[in-house]
Amino acid sequence: MENLVLNGMAAEPETCMAFGLSDESSRGVSGIPQVLLLVASAIEKSIMKNENLSNASRKDAITIFHGSRTPNLSIKQYIERIFKFSGCSTSCFVVAYIYISKFLLLTGGHLTSLNAHRLLITSIMVAAKFLDD
Repeated sequence: MENLVLNGMAAEPETCMAFGLSDESSRGVSGIPQVLLLVASAIEKSIMKNENLSNASRKDAITIFHGSRTPNLSIKQYIERIFKFSGCSTSCFVVAYIYISKFLLLTGGHLTSLNAHRLLITSIMVAAKFLDD
């Protein structure tokens, strides 16, 4: 296993396992690493908060990531599926979450059920190219 680098210093394997960033880390009930469940939970909470605020007369910026309808899969199911079939490291999902946050901050957009899945798959792909290739 490669060492994770945090603030210019290599993290010990025990640190990676504590954060759920290694393949040997604790698995959740569904069989995916705990860190992925935490990322899914954070995204789902953000979607719920933003959709409640948007119902209270807030005008959202429409981005190229917006779909016309909400996908059938929940964020948790979507992350599980990507993890199962993509072969991405768990670190990619954490970096993807950071990419989504930065994109939304720079564009003034908000995470909703119409754009979350597309933003997620795009950011995971970019993170995998950066970290896993």
